[in-house]
Amino acid sequence: MGFLDAKDCKAFMAPILLLLGFFLSGLELTGAQSVGVCYGRNGDNLPSEADVINLYKSNGIGRMRIYEPNQPTLNALRGSNIELIIGILNNNLQALTDAAAATDWVQNNVRNFWPDVKFRYIAVGNEVHPNDAEVGFVLPAMQNIRNAIAAANLQDQIKVSTSIDTTLVENAYPPSQGSFTGAASSFIKPIIDFLVSNGAPLLVNVYPYFAYTLNPQDISLQYALFTSSGVVVTDPEGNRGYQNLFDALLDAQYSALEKAGAPNLQIVVSESGWPSEGGDAASVENAGTFYKNLINHVKNGTPKRPGQAIETYLFAMFDENQKNPPGIERHFGLFSPSQQPKYQISFG
Repeated sequence: MGFLDAKDCKAFMAPILLLLGFFLSGLELTGAQSVGVCYGRNGDNLPSEADVINLYKSNGIGRMRIYEPNQPTLNALRGSNIELIIGILNNNLQALTDAAAATDWVQNNVRNFWPDVKFRYIAVGNEVHPNDAEVGFVLPAMQNIRNAIAAANLQDQIKVSTSIDTTLVENAYPPSQGSFTGAASSFIKPIIDFLVSNGAPLLVNVYPYFAYTLNPQDISLQYALFTSSGVVVTDPEGNRGYQNLFDALLDAQYSALEKAGAPNLQIVVSESGWPSEGGDAASVENAGTFYKNLINHVKNGTPKRPGQAIETYLFAMFDENQKNPPGIERHFGLFSPSQQPKYQISFG
């Protein structure tokens, strides 16, 4: 075979380069897909839904969490390939204990958009606590929504869960001692059983910021920001070393699940963030450090679950000027309402 001239060389290499491009883009997508961003809408100065979707796409953000069905958002998501957690507000849970209402909800907010919108999870309630009025409605609503999803033959594509916070777990130091509080156990145990039986993960909002600011005398800022130079906490069980607070909080949740009889249940971190102003240790520098390090860290798992990427949703896309109470709650955005990034971070 003779040497190829320039024209023949281009023709020979073109399909190889095309395949290489597909391969590299696939790798890039896989990296980006472990991190999503929550899209809260409590602001009167936010971009249009179409602009928001374009901002997600232009930044390579492949997953989104919304807190209630919003028709303009769902329409804007059509064809975007952004995977979605769609929420049900706590004040709507009681209505969905009626099976017919749950069927209507799924029809109006899921079936009418599937498969153009890539639903991933339905979060039935957010941070319901044992003493809340809605506590008795969470599981029945989950069951009815799941039945409606199954009736639509979407149970393999869309999983039904609920989102909790880390305060349902006590004895979180060291992480292996974590267990659900007595008050939470009767509420959460049937939900855990439901999740296990349906192959769905538990959604947990994990905030090192609040854990740190509630106990700064015992927790260092470096431990909360992933910047500790070495192991800070050693857990005697398995001699596990913890270099950051995020891992410790998350593994305490896994320990609690083990004690509740669900050692293999997966956790999705449905919120985690750091405010840029409005409170102790709230600064652009600290928030930028936290988000950058969190994105890099969740690819690698925790000491209790090493090597398993942690599906994580950053809170939140924008500063929201109508969130209450005022202060830090209004300063968790990765972007300003003008769509300008607050931090130099990559979501891949």
